[in-house]
Amino acid sequence: MKRFLITTALEKTWPTNNEPVLFLGEWCRLYRRKATWEKLDGVVATYHWDNREKLYKDYLYLRNLYEELLIELVERLNVIHSVNFSLRYWRIIIGPWLGYFIQMVFDRWEMLQQVVKSDNLSGVRVMHREKEDLIPNDMADFSALYTGDDWNELIYSQIMAWMKIPAETVHSPNMVHASPGKEVSINPIKRLKRFLGVVYHHISSLFYRDCDFFFISTYLKRNQEICLQAILGQIPVFWPPYLAGPTAPVNLEKRQWELTAPKTEVGDCNFSLFIRAMIPKHIPIAYLEGYKNMVTFTNSLLWPKNPKAIFTANAYNSFDVFKVWAAEKIEYGCPLIIGQHGGGHGANKWGFYEEHQFAISDRWISWGFEDEGTSKIRSFGNLKMLGVVWQLKPDGGALMVEMGLPRYSYHMYSIPVASQWLEYLEDQYLFVAALPLVLQRQLTVRLSPHDYEWGQLERWRDKFPTIQIDEGTTYIEKSIEKSRIFIATYNATTFLESMAMNMPTIMFWNPRHSELNESAIIHYNKLKAVGILHDNPESAANQMIRVWNTIPEWWDSESVKHVRREFCERYSKIPQNPIKDLNHIFREVIQ
Repeated sequence: MKRFLITTALEKTWPTNNEPVLFLGEWCRLYRRKATWEKLDGVVATYHWDNREKLYKDYLYLRNLYEELLIELVERLNVIHSVNFSLRYWRIIIGPWLGYFIQMVFDRWEMLQQVVKSDNLSGVRVMHREKEDLIPNDMADFSALYTGDDWNELIYSQIMAWMKIPAETVHSPNMVHASPGKEVSINPIKRLKRFLGVVYHHISSLFYRDCDFFFISTYLKRNQEICLQAILGQIPVFWPPYLAGPTAPVNLEKRQWELTAPKTEVGDCNFSLFIRAMIPKHIPIAYLEGYKNMVTFTNSLLWPKNPKAIFTANAYNSFDVFKVWAAEKIEYGCPLIIGQHGGGHGANKWGFYEEHQFAISDRWISWGFEDEGTSKIRSFGNLKMLGVVWQLKPDGGALMVEMGLPRYSYHMYSIPVASQWLEYLEDQYLFVAALPLVLQRQLTVRLSPHDYEWGQLERWRDKFPTIQIDEGTTYIEKSIEKSRIFIATYNATTFLESMAMNMPTIMFWNPRHSELNESAIIHYNKLKAVGILHDNPESAANQMIRVWNTIPEWWDSESVKHVRREFCERYSKIPQNPIKDLNHIFREVIQ
């Protein structure tokens, strides 16, 4: 049976009659629109990365392609901007966007290739857009776009045009998307803190020397950063964690070029040819039309001209003002130090964001693990957990923290991808259902603050109407204070924090969707042996039932204490002398 192809949740591209439809993925079926799509004679295409072996194989292919395209793009940008900067300079600036873009477009390409080969399509409808629509200004703008339906529909339509798939065209509304970083409202206390921070910044910057260390978005607490800067012999200064850079209009004439493919690349359906044609159409304005404005802007900042070293935990990714400023300093010899800012590092089987950090930094400060193959990684400890204290709440409840992921795939690492989030959610339901009612009443489910239109709250309310829901809009510390046990449901930051603060923790996730590297498997297996980690939700629920009334006895048993300490030593340790250790690392790197 032939079916009409639906690529996204934009219902304007759906058929107007009652013909059978093929949803390209679960991202098309918004939960709040269930009453609409349930009426259709529809099926959902098999997701190509449900084959996780293919996912890993594709990652390796795209990693190599990324390096090829980066070299080609660097050569092109140096010519366009009449500069001669190194590969590392441009990797710092454009690397995050280029890596994300290649990996996301490949996913959309593969899905269309799959359904087109079936030859069972009766038609498809795409939106007509102007050529300058949805070109991001910078990386932060791009991050606000790629999780949405409009940007993804555009990518699908461009792939179909390349593949010469006939499509009906409908006009789209005027494109308006939110600028990242804006807040609807700020409470008075937060506003006062920001004001005092600005005042302190202006005063302290008067005493700042151009050759001091530069700290920005470090994850250190304010008092810790003050102590560290003081011991390094400088007046503590706190630079803004984000600044919006200048904008510029799109100039389509400046985008009339393609990256040159190797002579061996042939065929209209070759992805590497397609992505080379797409990069000029989508590269953010800040790297092309607005690049010179960005350089001028960063040179006008009252930031140091010749810092000893630059230290950040997360400004390297989406903060383009910082990246352009830092790339120039690094180009002329300033060391870059990056601190680990989340989980999965040193444990995931693959991860683009991790490899990018290693590639651009001179030192990478881990939460515990080291790599014998490189001296770049320095074992330190969990930057986020320094000074955090937790005490057992005998009468507290159980806190289960949920994971939020975009409906469409984004950068690649060992985590559920796209529609696999729904399988993850089903495991959450199974965990709750396996608990007796008395324990269900003790459980609070904390949702991810980023819903991505999955409809988390509505789904949970429909499945378990009486369950306690924390919508994830308040600080998690307040929820932890009320809890006696932490239920971790994904292999990332949250359980590393609960383990570091010695909070009783039960973990469960599907190992098929959270692949580990060889060095990590032995450490995670030890967590399984003492009942901390589980491969399925029912096992985790049974463990919670067993220990609920004797949590301190279980958690403080010698076997559990030994395994927890050993695990934290590698992945989330708390250093005894953090300021002294950081001072040593910083002094070492400037040698």
